[in-house]
Amino acid sequence: MEKRIFFHDTDAGGIVYYGNYLKYLEEARTEFLEERGLSVKSFHDRGFLYAVRKCTIIYRSPARYGETLVCSAKIKEMTAAQLVFQQRIHEKISGRLVVEAEVTLVCLNKDFKPTQIPEDLKAQLG
Repeated sequence: MEKRIFFHDTDAGGIVYYGNYLKYLEEARTEFLEERGLSVKSFHDRGFLYAVRKCTIIYRSPARYGETLVCSAKIKEMTAAQLVFQQRIHEKISGRLVVEAEVTLVCLNKDFKPTQIPEDLKAQLG
């Protein structure tokens, strides 16, 4: 997923505000799911939610106003109720690594209790 950096993404120094990377990472995970024919709405329609349980971010290099970032997501591990994503954000032109992250999502039922990921969804996630 590509993300162009606008002025509203930055702080007073023209550097991307650190909290915005969480949004970029989520957008990349959404794109990852949609590329596999899945959507957040389809999970909700089946009575499942996915919540971030853990997020570890390493900030490697600042991104700046006017740059374009390439945000990636891949599944590192899948357990009975959790998906662990390995994610990276690079600056498009230089390839400079901006952020590395590991994000763990937990599958929840309609009562917000951890539940097993359905087998058909696991198969689609590969």
